[in-house]
Amino acid sequence: MAEMSVDLVAVERRLWSGTASFVSAQTTEGEIGIMPNHEPLLGQLVDGGTVSIHSTDGEKIIAAVHGGFFSVTATSVRVLAESAELAADIDEAAARAVLADSEAGDAAKLVAQGRVRALEKAKA
Repeated sequence: MAEMSVDLVAVERRLWSGTASFVSAQTTEGEIGIMPNHEPLLGQLVDGGTVSIHSTDGEKIIAAVHGGFFSVTATSVRVLAESAELAADIDEAAARAVLADSEAGDAAKLVAQGRVRALEKAKA
């Protein structure tokens, strides 16, 4: 099976690093899927988006990402997010509470939407 090196990094820390057979990300141009030997490209991640990584050992890693970029070569994908959280680390009740709060700001709601999307993808 073909594989590629993947790093998922937020400003404050590296969330995941390993080999994968597929990566998908929500970008300003729409959702994109990346497989090994993909054409090189640079994409901008959306605020409140998600990144999904299918590792070569069968693990599915889902993260909520908030802005940033990703870089693709034939053998690697580097996700460089302004901030990111693995779905396993997200407090669902807190994220949904922000969405229900009529006084929450737009930026907070975008972050909460990304968190809820990541949780929903992880459950699927």
